[in-house]
Amino acid sequence: MAAGSQSPGSGGGEDKLPSRRQSEANKKLKYISLAILVIQNASLILSIRYVRTLPGDRFFATSAVVMAEVLKVFTCLVLILFQRKGNVKEFVVLLFDSIVVQYWDTLKLAIPSLIYTLQNNLQYVAISNLPAATFQVTYQLKILTTALFSVLMLRKSLSRVQWVSLLLLFAGVAIVQVEQDGSKQKEAIGSSANQNYAKGLVAVVVSCLSSGFAGVYFEKILKGSSASVWLRNVQLGIFGTLLGLLGLWWNDGAAIAEKGFLFGYTPMVWGVIFNQAFGGLLVAVVVKYADNILKGFATSFSIIVSTVMSIYLFGFHVDLLFTVGAGLVIGAVYMYSLPKSAAPSSSTRSSLSSSNHNNRAGDSETDEFLPKTSEKEKGS
Repeated sequence: MAAGSQSPGSGGGEDKLPSRRQSEANKKLKYISLAILVIQNASLILSIRYVRTLPGDRFFATSAVVMAEVLKVFTCLVLILFQRKGNVKEFVVLLFDSIVVQYWDTLKLAIPSLIYTLQNNLQYVAISNLPAATFQVTYQLKILTTALFSVLMLRKSLSRVQWVSLLLLFAGVAIVQVEQDGSKQKEAIGSSANQNYAKGLVAVVVSCLSSGFAGVYFEKILKGSSASVWLRNVQLGIFGTLLGLLGLWWNDGAAIAEKGFLFGYTPMVWGVIFNQAFGGLLVAVVVKYADNILKGFATSFSIIVSTVMSIYLFGFHVDLLFTVGAGLVIGAVYMYSLPKSAAPSSSTRSSLSSSNHNNRAGDSETDEFLPKTSEKEKGS
């Protein structure tokens, strides 16, 4: 009788043990996801700023954009081949059918690819001319542009909290720009690099506009698509490489013909390119374990990391106005990522997904399309 009564109890304990372990594993994955998102967000901006302000030969930003696209396409092709369990014939047939046979589906991605290529080049221009912390704060305007394009193009609705957060975001960025406008002359005199604050500001604003439009347009044309995010990145990468080469020829063609495609490349530059190429793909995996609140917190925390590191690496000066402005932006990013009380807003996912750009593999489309694809692939 005693043995019989202990048996169910022990079985219940054994059932609870795996669930506890699963819960602990999920918590660990969330913390790991947070760390990866923060490191990727902050390190890319800081490293680009660092290599673009070093004395000596400067690498061509247009060649770095093309190289990142080539590496991204190659990586996605390897991942697709891995999904096909190394079956080369099936892999080639899939690519031919998806890219060539369904050419109209591929051509749809030409517009977002053009915008992403423009955005990647503009990021180099902006970070080359703006302090890393200022760029990181100002670049959060992409949340505002994405939200507005989502409302206009996708007829999405925003909660009152989200509208308030967008106003706070705009106010925070405006305060930072006022503070920078007052101190930029002193910074320009003390800087040895040839930097143009106005040029950098225009570049980051246009980059935010392009990021918002491309993210929403990408979501719109892929709505209901069954293609995997890796295949979509191959299609984007093909156009991105071609358009990047066109931009390279137009902007730096003569100089590259004279000095070479890899002119000015150092181990640090290669590190930036690898971060740009693989960072977004890494986020695509990580984002499955991170909810919107965690992603918003990661973005906010990366602003703090960028600011602190800028003080030590670049001698960036933080005053009261910058602190207030950055604080408003950090709070606004976190508020915007909070879920709606009624139904979760997909515009939240879309706005946070259009961050990089090179971060496009980490878009909300990862969650929407990747699981569907895996199920269909199993069925096929």
